[in-house]
This record gives sequence, C-alpha cells and structure tokens, in this order.
Amino acid sequence: MGAAATDDRSCQSHCGSETKGLVEICLMHPLDVVKTRFQIQRGASDPNSYKGLGDCFRTIFRNEGVYGFYKGILPPILAETPKRAVKFFTFEQYKKLLSFTPLSHGLALSVAGLGSGLTEALVVNPFEVVKVSLQANRDSFKVQPSTFAQARMIINADGFGLRGLNKGLTSTLGRHGVFNMIYFGFYFNVKDAIPASQDSRLEFMRKFAIGLLSGTISSCVNIPFDVAKSRIQGPQPVPGEIKYRSCFQTMALVYREEGYLALYKGLIPKIMRLGPGGAVMLLVYEYVSNWLQRNCLVDACQPSQLHELTTSCQSALLACRPPPNLQSDEEVPMSYTWKYDCVVEFWITEQRL
Repeated sequence: MGAAATDDRSCQSHCGSETKGLVEICLMHPLDVVKTRFQIQRGASDPNSYKGLGDCFRTIFRNEGVYGFYKGILPPILAETPKRAVKFFTFEQYKKLLSFTPLSHGLALSVAGLGSGLTEALVVNPFEVVKVSLQANRDSFKVQPSTFAQARMIINADGFGLRGLNKGLTSTLGRHGVFNMIYFGFYFNVKDAIPASQDSRLEFMRKFAIGLLSGTISSCVNIPFDVAKSRIQGPQPVPGEIKYRSCFQTMALVYREEGYLALYKGLIPKIMRLGPGGAVMLLVYEYVSNWLQRNCLVDACQPSQLHELTTSCQSALLACRPPPNLQSDEEVPMSYTWKYDCVVEFWITEQRL
C-alpha cells in the first residue's frame, strides 16, 4: 500500500488515542488520587491511615473539599493525552516490526505491548513524579503549590536525575511494561478467538467485556510495581532520609514490614479506574480510528495515489486465502481479518469515487 495510506493510519491512531486519553483522565482521576493515598500509607500504625475506601472518600471530601479529588490532574492532562497516543502508535509500530520475526501472532501482540509500555514509561515518568507528590499532599487545595511550583521544587532540590524528576523510573517501566504486555496481548488474542456478532449492540458489549477483563487482569498483575512507584515518588517516612530507593528493594521492604497484601494496596480503586477505563480506551480507539479511516482515507489521497491504492488492494484480494481446513470465507476466524483490511479500503474507495 502507498505511503500516504500508511501515514493516514498513523494519524488515525494518534487522533483516536488522544481523544480517549482525555476522556479517561476527566472521569477517572478521583480514583487515581484515592489509589495513591492507599499505596503511600504504611499500615495501621500510620497516623494518616484510612480505614477503608469509603472512609478515604469521606476524609478527602471533608478535609480537602471536592477539589481534593482532582489534585495532580494537570500532569496527566499535559502528559497522558500524548502518552496514550504514544501507547497505541508505538504498539502499531512494534507490531509491524515483529511481523518480520518468527514469533507467533499472539506472542507478537504481547511483545509489542511490552515495547509500547516501556516507551510510554520513559515519556510519562517525570509527570508521574510531580503528580504523585501533589496527590500525597493532604493540605487544602487552595494552599497547595501549583503543578509548576511543585516541579520547580523537585528540580531545585534533586535535579532531573533518578533522585529528582526521574526517580522511580524502574518501577514505572515495570508498571507500564507489564500492564501493556497483558492488556494488548489478552485483548486482541481473546477478541480474535471469540466470533464477532452481526448485531452492533452485542458486538459493542463483546468488545467492552474483553476490554474490561483486559484492564482488570493487567491491574492485578502489575500493582506491586505501582505500589513501589508510589512509595519511591511519594513522601519518605522520615523527611531527609531516603527509605525507598529502588523498585525491587522497595517491594522487598514493603513485604518484610507490612506483608504481601501491602503490595496490593489500592487495588480496588485501580480496578475501578482501569477496568472500565481500559475498555473505554480500546473502544474509543477502535471506533474513532475506524470512523477516520472511512471518512478521511480517500479524501487524503491524490488521483495517482488512488490508482496505487486500487492496484495494491486488487493484488491483496487475490493473495488472500482462508486456511486449508476452512471451507469458506465466512468461516475465517477474526485472527485473519487483518488480511482483509486492504480489501475493505478498496471497497470504500470504489464507493466514494
């Protein structure tokens, strides 16, 4: 296929992922604040310990007001919208690169997810440091330093390195790498394995349920990295003394002092956020990308590029064959539908000309 069509696909991935990233931030940020508060508290001996999820919500509302639930929201707005674009764009690029390797299609999806998560973590970690420090602050929203003031304080005190604006980088790499590896691998493999429905409502529910399960399982597996990240990036128990230094040292310390369940602190608000949030992310990405493809692909092509598109798609149609054990095209499973993308685009082009 021509370079113009490839560029359009990249643009579609970028626009779709930016849209759903902003939607998720606005809806789910209060749960992220609650999750961080649970992860930084050090057991029942902590004087600021919350008794449960309801107590945490009530205490924040009573002491910090409604705005307390939106502490640290500016770093996600600044970082997570392009971060989501990086997540999906790099996933597509790694997937293309891995198509040249002997890896199976299902394994390649998981490895591409791992690569996208590691890339995403490099982009977002400085913003996470500022966000966690703001979320950990229990002062009134009115007296809390601004996002930029907090960033300047961190830089002036510790610089840009692994003790300053990039502390907790290893934990962030683990958190995002593990999450995306399971998130993408599970979603696309299971979606391909379960037959699609001709009913649009049932098809929507099928994708939503798989996305919900993907986000939930990924959250359960990667949360120890999340707890370590919050401990490293949040306030230390003794001011001026660094207790939590590195990812695995922090995990071991939390396990030794507080037990293995402490590595799963904040799991419920995390699942409440990333379970449905994960489903929304993938659904918005897919539907927006498909809409842009149907409405923008042909408009972006010049006549010479349309001729190239038509020729390429005709060749792709002739090259596509179902597996030998299947009797008709209707029986081709979802894992093979990607082979027909070019054919669909060819049909759209013919309808629009």
